[in-house]
Amino acid sequence: MAANRLMDPIGRLMGLRYKSHPWHGVDIGPDAPQVLTCFVEMVTTDTVKYEVDKISGYLKIDRPQKYSNVLPALYGFIPQTLCAKKIADYAAQKSGRKDIIGDGDPLDICILAEKSISHGDILVQAIPIGGFRMLDGNQADDKIIAVLKNDAVYGEYTDVEQLPPLIVTRLKHYFLTYKDLPGEARDCEITHTYNAAEAHEVIEASMEDYRQKFENLDTLLSEV
Repeated sequence: MAANRLMDPIGRLMGLRYKSHPWHGVDIGPDAPQVLTCFVEMVTTDTVKYEVDKISGYLKIDRPQKYSNVLPALYGFIPQTLCAKKIADYAAQKSGRKDIIGDGDPLDICILAEKSISHGDILVQAIPIGGFRMLDGNQADDKIIAVLKNDAVYGEYTDVEQLPPLIVTRLKHYFLTYKDLPGEARDCEITHTYNAAEAHEVIEASMEDYRQKFENLDTLLSEV
């Protein structure tokens, strides 16, 4: 894997005492969008929702899971991606909605794996096979669906249409219900399930959104 152009200056300054920021300091990989390096925040046995703190890069507790929703896959994000204008424009084009904005977060990813992985805060290699176009209110909140690279069971799948329908249904159900609270309506919908080719387009759009937002980050770091 090529040296990370953002973290090189920090590495020279601080040596090995600090880990890379999982959003900004981890390379997406030279074969993106076909093969991705992903950061896993949560695994299927977690009963607390974890997410990366955007400032420090450390994993933090977001909230306990209030109900019996079971996360059906590894869950995290794709480093050096962002859901901003290009993602919003793409979602608007595909859904016919005109009021959509990006949610300002890195692109989410669900990774199917046969083996039980005991904890998050890890990097994995994943192959995207599709995704969901999810709208949370007026925010584009796409979920890429991927398989763990070289997985003994899921590694043979190359497109979401090949998955057993129950797997896709479970993923949809989780993301449409895991924030639900009794008596509170939530404006959340999945407008499309898309294939691997479209997933690649979404990932590339998020990579471009990231480049446009943080295009000066490597220059600023080189001056530290």
